[in-house]
Amino acid sequence: MSKVSIKVNNRAFSIGCELGQEAHVQALGDGFAKKVDELANQVGQIGDLRLFLMAALVIADELETTRQGATADKDSQEIKKIEQAASNALKQAAIRIEKITANLK
Repeated sequence: MSKVSIKVNNRAFSIGCELGQEAHVQALGDGFAKKVDELANQVGQIGDLRLFLMAALVIADELETTRQGATADKDSQEIKKIEQAASNALKQAAIRIEKITANLK
């Protein structure tokens, strides 16, 4: 196990992580610290716990918005596939109808 030091709201926190994950954990910690700093600049120093909770809620909201966007994109792609399949089926039906009509003449 390895440790990473993350500074959030002018306080250092030692966080344990698996070997090889130090850079990733550090980047996550830095992102969280940035969000806390942004909130502290907006609302002032209201205490670490409240700032951390507010930052977590903002990050959770951003994640949910991203998930909803990904779901909408996936749904849009599925609709395009269905529309393409329906279009191909209609073209094949039109070709068959033309052949049948030609044989009736």
